[in-house]
Amino acid sequence: MELNKGKLLDLKNKYGDAYYLLDSNQFRDNFLELKGSFSNIYPNFNIAYSYKTNYTPKLCKIVNELGGYAEVVSEMELELALRIGVDYSNIIWNGPIKTKSTVEKFLINGGTINIDSLEELEMIKEIVNCYPDQYFNLGIRCNFDVSDGVVSRFGFDVNSEDFRQVLEFTTKKPNVKLISLQCHFAKRQLDYWPNRAKGMIDLIDSIGIIPQRIDLGGGLFGKMPDSLKNQFTTEIPKYEDYANAVAPLFMEKFKGCDQLPELIIEPGSALVGDCMKFVGTVKSIKNIRGKYIASVLGSQKNVSMTGINPPIDVFNASDKQEIYNDLDFVGFTCIENDVLYKSYNGKLAVGDMIVINNCGSYSLVMKPAFILPNFAVLDISDGKEEVIKRAETFDDIFHTYNF
Repeated sequence: MELNKGKLLDLKNKYGDAYYLLDSNQFRDNFLELKGSFSNIYPNFNIAYSYKTNYTPKLCKIVNELGGYAEVVSEMELELALRIGVDYSNIIWNGPIKTKSTVEKFLINGGTINIDSLEELEMIKEIVNCYPDQYFNLGIRCNFDVSDGVVSRFGFDVNSEDFRQVLEFTTKKPNVKLISLQCHFAKRQLDYWPNRAKGMIDLIDSIGIIPQRIDLGGGLFGKMPDSLKNQFTTEIPKYEDYANAVAPLFMEKFKGCDQLPELIIEPGSALVGDCMKFVGTVKSIKNIRGKYIASVLGSQKNVSMTGINPPIDVFNASDKQEIYNDLDFVGFTCIENDVLYKSYNGKLAVGDMIVINNCGSYSLVMKPAFILPNFAVLDISDGKEEVIKRAETFDDIFHTYNF
């Protein structure tokens, strides 16, 4: 859908002064393009979508329809995957906190958990020992140095005794299958991706086991306009750049195998970042000691970008615009650092609508019920709006409290 003043005003009249715009077709296209970039080099490849990045059910259903995995890190996300019809066998459960009763049901039904700690290992041992005739799919979350300057807190140091304990259990227990070796490192720069691949290959060589799945985790940049790219100190890779950095290494490693192990990545932002816009209305403009400030119905939490200026478009809703220099767009939260965009130069008026692009990642899911409930989400990918999430109300926020 092409955005213009008329369409934005129409949506504003229907759904209020602020709302999200979702492009689910773009999400679908991103999934297929990213998968194709890797599959063209390494055929046995799949994507496990990171639910935590944006768990809008329609997006998660698209992943399932396209044959991707659900990568979840909480019982809430697990419940979401099951409710939209994802089979247990297509859910990968990561994360440091899990409860025994849910883990038991999940594993019995064929789900895969990448074990994150010795405490988790002990809990799983108890479950496995209770069901000697039941087979369990398990993975190990692996931690090693990728020269990114960060000591990750997730998984097992592959050179530790802890790792050897979990490896022995998952390979020696008769009713357990070590289905996956997984790693995850947060930095998105392309430089660190070959180190992930080499670290996993070295690990496979050292333990002498080729798992069914090799999971490289997430941490990829997504698509963005030049105005956003130029604010990063490193070059923003394309999908094919990530694929070229790691897929050939695994193809070379396993070229003589009868069956290639499945290579998996767990992207979130790379798929959904450019698939959502936030629309907010300018409510006031003032001058404080020479500094122009425009307050917007919307907050930094609605766009989840700090320290950079997001891609922004201004749509005039009146004929009273004036030209401003060095104007800051600020949010409604009464917090000093709730700044949406700094140093705007251009025309603006009260009532204008600002459209902030590339805010699909960690925005909707991390917006707290602070001062205002969250806004509606509208899918506009097919030329008309579909309400994906209605605007939240007072009762949505306070129904769990006792008055």
